Amino acid sequence: MNDDVMLRIAEALERLAPAPLPAPDLSAASAYVWQTDPDQLVPVDKVNRVDLDLLIGVDRSRDTLLANTIQFAKGMPANNALLWGARGMGKSSLVKAIHGAVIKDYPDLRIVEVQREDMESIGRCLDMLRDQPQRFLMFCDDLSFSHDDAHYKSLKAVLDGGIAGRPDNVVLYATSNRRHLMPRDMIENERSTAITPGEAVEEKVSLSDRFGLWLGFHPCDQDQYLSMIRGYCDAHGVTIDDDTLRAEAIEWQATRGSRSGRVAWQYFVDLAGRKGVTLG
Repeated sequence: MNDDVMLRIAEALERLAPAPLPAPDLSAASAYVWQTDPDQLVPVDKVNRVDLDLLIGVDRSRDTLLANTIQFAKGMPANNALLWGARGMGKSSLVKAIHGAVIKDYPDLRIVEVQREDMESIGRCLDMLRDQPQRFLMFCDDLSFSHDDAHYKSLKAVLDGGIAGRPDNVVLYATSNRRHLMPRDMIENERSTAITPGEAVEEKVSLSDRFGLWLGFHPCDQDQYLSMIRGYCDAHGVTIDDDTLRAEAIEWQATRGSRSGRVAWQYFVDLAGRKGVTLG
């Protein structure tokens, strides 16, 4: 095969190859969702979040994560953070609320949400963010891994960075119901059946160790639960006396079989609807 034929083949293949993606315009919004096929950062005009002051019972986690985020927004080194613990206690709400609070003073801080099922493409997302002038909170909600799940290997690209290193302008905030990102019974089962106990799951379990901040969220007590609802009422102008609120809220949580920030919000939504108050 002569050189002319080889050149024509090479030119044909180049024409068939997809054009390189243009650099994204990240001045359009403060929040984005990472999507694949094709790879793109989709701006979010209005983020679903509550004010930071309305998150009750998570003071220590709030203060720690807020300080870390401000540090990062200033251009200083900051830690990746794993928010783990009880369902419905405001883990993802805290991340979004802190971003909303910090961008008031640091408008170049962006939040990019990556779905768990898109974790394998996270390296491509990092490449897109690497040379941008803004700073990015990469946010993954409800992160966990099962026995045959290899997505955790992609997560290491964010936590460790590989040869290229994690971009200095990106930090990862993840939420999970599991402290070790995989079920405890699965950890014990793999350890008991491994040729060398412990080594089979060490790589997955050690993922959580790669987060510099571990912030635990625990079930709220009744006073915190009622305080959450009262805070929502005051913030949205819903009028109700304390005795009625207490009786209704306790009955509401009894029918749900649990008490959490999510249950408090669900009761408040019902209350606001009955009172004819819209939630903007």
